[in-house]
Amino acid sequence: MTSNSTTGTGSTVGTGDATPEGTTRRTSVARTVTDVLQPRNALLAGMLGIGLAAAGEWTGLLWGFLGALCAGLIPAGYIEWERGRGTWGDRHVVDRTKRAPIFFVILGSIGAGSVVMVLGDAPAGILVAMLALWVMTIGLLAVNTVWKISVDSAVASAVVSLLAVVHSPWWLAAYALTVAVCWSRVALGYHTLAQTVAGAGLGAATTVAYAFGG
Repeated sequence: MTSNSTTGTGSTVGTGDATPEGTTRRTSVARTVTDVLQPRNALLAGMLGIGLAAAGEWTGLLWGFLGALCAGLIPAGYIEWERGRGTWGDRHVVDRTKRAPIFFVILGSIGAGSVVMVLGDAPAGILVAMLALWVMTIGLLAVNTVWKISVDSAVASAVVSLLAVVHSPWWLAAYALTVAVCWSRVALGYHTLAQTVAGAGLGAATTVAYAFGG
């Protein structure tokens, strides 16, 4: 979910290399980065890791997959379904005013998954991660009502931050991937630098949940 190529000031971002060949190459790399590290993929890998670390055994992978299903795969499926109906042109949903239903689907899906985790006595780490993502989505929804913010950057940042808290601080090195996501969003003209930084900051704030529930 992204903004369009023009900002509120009317300027276009992410113009890149001045030569046509350089611009094409830059755009191709940025497209690959944004597709590979899109939210559903980042959440699938990240929640599996969080679940495994939280449980300390293989059963954590099952809880992690449930988390990825509810936080990433189901919302992604909803977007694809709406695309098939012609509601949106692609997964980026460039029109900010049309993104609210997606956030409500995410909130409902994460909420339902969290209830299952509570009833199933899931490890505290994965449950807190789910609740943190739920609160993050509330924040994204609130900001989205007045300003475009990068959801891709928020998710990429949240995954790394949560892995660092649940598993090991060494995971902070993976913030290089978050930076790559932020760069790709700007390079493709979907967001301004400020919008990606704001998203990444909101994603990193998910770790605050562990001060209360970890």
